Amino acid sequence: MIPSGFEYHRPSSVQDAIRLLNENEDAKILAGGHSLLPMMKLRFAEPAHLIDLNGLAELKGIRLDGDTLCIGAMTTENELIDSDLVKQHCPLLVDVAKLVADPQVRNRGTVGGDVAHGDPGNDHPAVMLALDAEFVIQGPDGERRQAANGFFLGTYWTGLEEGEVMTEIRIPPIPANGGYGYNKLKRKTGDYATAGSTVVLELDGASCKEIRIGLTNVAPMAIRAEAAEDLLRGQNIDEALIEQAAELVMQACDPAEDLRGDIQYKTHMAAEMTRRSIRDALARAGS
Repeated sequence: MIPSGFEYHRPSSVQDAIRLLNENEDAKILAGGHSLLPMMKLRFAEPAHLIDLNGLAELKGIRLDGDTLCIGAMTTENELIDSDLVKQHCPLLVDVAKLVADPQVRNRGTVGGDVAHGDPGNDHPAVMLALDAEFVIQGPDGERRQAANGFFLGTYWTGLEEGEVMTEIRIPPIPANGGYGYNKLKRKTGDYATAGSTVVLELDGASCKEIRIGLTNVAPMAIRAEAAEDLLRGQNIDEALIEQAAELVMQACDPAEDLRGDIQYKTHMAAEMTRRSIRDALARAGS
């Protein structure tokens, strides 16, 4: 199908984009466009104004601020994969980006767009929860920061207010005694996850000092499995505890039935992906 008519804007700066958002009713931001444009073609979305951020160099790039990894919101998946800084300071993001869609999408799709869109099937939201990321957001009232935990409110619903633009993602370092795991079940290469789990943990000797578990596509939004985290925190994690945590993960799930599976199947696959991610994280932390 052909999208309905819209006015195209190419801002010269972030402030210009914010001005356009606030001056034009029913305006949408265009980042990579892989979610928005198909919805426009199907007329599920009919914005009157499209504001294209692709020309804004200030929204791209990867840098360190102390030991915090800072990623511009318009940084593409392939730029994550190719970045030596990301490989060194957050290799989890490299693993995730490699499983996003296909090479064509990874060339254009942006990490900020993936996060800000609020699709529960997107890869990055649950990963940002597990990484304890922070989002830098600019709007008409200036700049603010918001933690990933609490940012995802529902399907296509996030903590971004009207007239605001996500500019950067800030990721604290995974400590030397930390580990991570990312497992995603999908029907075919490039597909959304049927269910996915990201685990980031820190050990103190043999004990789990800290752990965060992010779940993909098993609720109206990306979620933390906080009851499972509470069970494992402070414990020497063994297979019996992993099984108990998997049960708590299933209790946290509220998936929608679709062509990828029914509710029971998705729930059980979330538990299995979590088992694998916990084991991967422990192995990396132990090494």
